[in-house]
Amino acid sequence: MALARKSIDGEVEAPEGMDLLVFCRGFCSALSGHHSSEDAGLFPQILAERPDLKPVLDKLMQDHSMLEYLIGDLAAALDSGADPAELHRHLDGIGAIMESHFGYEERQLLSVLETVSPTGTPTELLGPLA
Repeated sequence: MALARKSIDGEVEAPEGMDLLVFCRGFCSALSGHHSSEDAGLFPQILAERPDLKPVLDKLMQDHSMLEYLIGDLAAALDSGADPAELHRHLDGIGAIMESHFGYEERQLLSVLETVSPTGTPTELLGPLA
């Protein structure tokens, strides 16, 4: 996120052959894949072992949906050639939800992940960020 902000502001030049906004799109795509894998792979397995966590998992999936919406808006802004201020607003929204989401996820699931036994590869359970 910091690299994308610096790129928008012209504070950082992309390494030869690399467009930082393409990098940002790649990161957003990987983040989307991570959340899709959690929703379809990891969370159902946690729910099977810990049905009491349904409200927690529902909240996390709601965050995933919100992030998808915000990432879509960022992509549309990039495609339309939005000005730096608008791009920063999009990054601010994504950053705020990510910070809240990851903090909540760690508080609610970190100890749970030590006690459940999900099956599947890390990529199947956690997506491309695994």
